[in-house]
Amino acid sequence: MTRIFAITNQKGGVGKTTTAVNLAASLAAAKRRVLLVDMDAQGNATMGSGIDKREVEHSAYDVLMGAAQAQDVIQPTEGGYDLLPANRNITAAEVELLDEKTNKEHRLRYALLKVADKYDYILIDCPPTLNMLTVNALVAADGVIIPVQCEYYALEGLSDLLDTVERIHEVVNNRLQVEGVLRTMYDPRMSLTKDVSEQLEAHFGDRLYNTVIPRNVRLAEAPSHGLPVLGYDAASTGARAYLALAGEILRRHGEGMPGETNTATRPKETE
Repeated sequence: MTRIFAITNQKGGVGKTTTAVNLAASLAAAKRRVLLVDMDAQGNATMGSGIDKREVEHSAYDVLMGAAQAQDVIQPTEGGYDLLPANRNITAAEVELLDEKTNKEHRLRYALLKVADKYDYILIDCPPTLNMLTVNALVAADGVIIPVQCEYYALEGLSDLLDTVERIHEVVNNRLQVEGVLRTMYDPRMSLTKDVSEQLEAHFGDRLYNTVIPRNVRLAEAPSHGLPVLGYDAASTGARAYLALAGEILRRHGEGMPGETNTATRPKETE
């Protein structure tokens, strides 16, 4: 069964695209067939996967507007997963979809149904706003992964996102649920990090992943090389953290990760 997860948070700078790219690579390293869908006009997931967004002939925009089929736009990446790329053209889809009378929220779902049987996991990198592109991602998804930075305003805006998820669950997509909440940019040396972490635990309970993603230089450097951190520095704490996250997700769904050793979920290194 194909599992489709939308990775979203309307607050920018929380590691959303970093999570999308590196979780895709980590699941691929676990021998899963993975598709990463870039729905953000910035195209950072596309560039971070080693594909130049300025050179793609067709993109997610063409798929959403019916000008191309997903299977004809999807490209393989060096990270071991496939990519449905995006660039700034997808901004036009946001405007054009608003003018559609019917099924405007279902465009991505219909497109992915045609390729879903080729993949075990489909991850959708959403824009950092609750717009029509994000709604399309939520309608297509089975679950939502929410990256949250451990900082003072961590919970700001989350209530709006959770309300949106609940409304879509009730009205359009009864499969949709919060798959998990992921703590990112985690620095155990800061008391604020611990305070925010406790707030998230109290609020989300078992929906909060045990794995945390540390502040890590290699994670920040990898996108400039067009690689997931596994391809840039597989020994880094960032790479090990995303492998641990992939293992945790697989175990939640009764699967296993080949050769996995459970590395620390509270990484101490920052380099």
